[in-house]
Amino acid sequence: MKLGIILETKEFEKAWNAFRFANTALKKGHEVHVFLMGEAVECENLTHETFDVAGQIKTYSEAGGEILACGTCLRVRNLSTTDVCPISTMVDCLDMVEWADKVVTF
Repeated sequence: MKLGIILETKEFEKAWNAFRFANTALKKGHEVHVFLMGEAVECENLTHETFDVAGQIKTYSEAGGEILACGTCLRVRNLSTTDVCPISTMVDCLDMVEWADKVVTF
């Protein structure tokens, strides 16, 4: 199955669970793409003693998972693209939704 995940929060536990879900899906053989929107574009470096979002993102990326980050949301926060989170557009988000068999939002 092709899963699209849209993450719109940098709330530690929700972001951590989104990437735990993505990692679980990859391990079960599904294709997974994640689109970061709004404050979620800040997730790449989130660490917490209980909810290690950055660690889950690293695991996901190393397993071949794709992450896209809203370019407008990055620019509003004076952030730029990274190797893990390339700048993307709403067209890319729509393409992901059209590609996916199922879309999950967090």
